[in-house]
Amino acid sequence: MVLVDGSAGRSDPDAAGFSRIVDALAEMETRPEVSLDQVPAPTRLASYGLALSADVLDGDEELGSGRFVLLYEPHGHEAWDGDYRCVTFVRASVERDVADDPMLPAVGWSWLREALDSHEGTLRALGGTVTAVVNESFGTMAGEAAGSDVEIRASWTPVVPHDQAPEAELARHARAWVDLLCTSAGLAPLPEGVVALPRPRPRT
Repeated sequence: MVLVDGSAGRSDPDAAGFSRIVDALAEMETRPEVSLDQVPAPTRLASYGLALSADVLDGDEELGSGRFVLLYEPHGHEAWDGDYRCVTFVRASVERDVADDPMLPAVGWSWLREALDSHEGTLRALGGTVTAVVNESFGTMAGEAAGSDVEIRASWTPVVPHDQAPEAELARHARAWVDLLCTSAGLAPLPEGVVALPRPRPRT
């Protein structure tokens, strides 16, 4: 667990509760293409914070990467309209014609909404951006292939029912972020209850 902004060393129900949330989210099961790690949380944003980093891999090739940050203020945060705030980032490679499509931002945003809806996450104050990034190489790097990516940045306030353990609701939001990352990276969605098998390695 990462305690930030002066809360380190505190022993209270808020710290114990957030520790359970950290354990639940850091130990999420993901499909085999996703590598998930806990990383240092940003400081000075909230009393408690958790950050997860993920990569979508196809063998040695990285198809996409992302970051999920959960912030917690026990007595609420006026700007969030709640006690918790999810802050997310996803980046994935796309074909150049996809990056040039003016509909890409709207489609990318729909991926996020669909991921949240599929996990039945309750939220408010959702906002963010979807950006197409095209990289061209010049000078001594002119021979390198051009690349293009889609980047999705979003934040929202999870609504945690008073009669429910917060880790159960917050895990829905973290899993939605993982699904968004997989969709952006071009992985086909898995039906509910189906576990993905590792992709076979090509024979050499």
